[in-house]
Amino acid sequence: MNALTEGAPSVARVVFGERLALAERFVELLREHGIQRGLVGPRELDRLWERHLLNSAVIAELLPPNCRVLDVGSGAGLPGVPLAIARPDLNLTLLEPMARRVTWLQEVITELALTVEVVRGRAEEGPVRERLADQDSVTARAVAPMERLAKWCLPLLRPGGRLLAMKGESAAEELDRDAAAIAAAGGGGGEVVSCGVGVLEVPTTVVVVERVAAARNASGRRRDDARRTRKDRGR
Repeated sequence: MNALTEGAPSVARVVFGERLALAERFVELLREHGIQRGLVGPRELDRLWERHLLNSAVIAELLPPNCRVLDVGSGAGLPGVPLAIARPDLNLTLLEPMARRVTWLQEVITELALTVEVVRGRAEEGPVRERLADQDSVTARAVAPMERLAKWCLPLLRPGGRLLAMKGESAAEELDRDAAAIAAAGGGGGEVVSCGVGVLEVPTTVVVVERVAAARNASGRRRDDARRTRKDRGR
């Protein structure tokens, strides 16, 4: 398959390398089914590469080799599927609550022969947290404000793991606004970084928050400490 004749920008070869054909096929699937299945809007079809695939794939520069990554609210498979294509070394799971989108994700994974797990559920659900705990990184794209993302996603990370939230131009303001909620959820101060600098015309903005502690409950105590106290009382 010739990437350029199929509409892929030349920079796609830089980002996806020898796996560019898989990225092209993913674009074809989105163009064929995206609108009908409620995955992308009509205006997005002409900018799938720049706005969705490349924008998603470049955050791979924040992920160390062979790490565990959970994509929360994966939806159409963004950023999870482009990450899986660009970085086959990742141990990647896509988490999505809507059944029809889970079906879509499973179809895409099968079609592209990607080694990726798809799980139906929400990040805040107890069974999901038990099953998918201790991730190295959690990614989220257009899911929720930082206040809610921190509460949902930080408990899924190992200590020292990082939440990578793809955001827009107001990322710094959002990080400042929700700083207290992020700290209460167990997050560090956080920082705004740009991915794909020198590769993409418009780099991807990512809010990076490290999990530094367990979340606090309403009384201000760490939740892990509160659970241990309750267990001690029952002895």
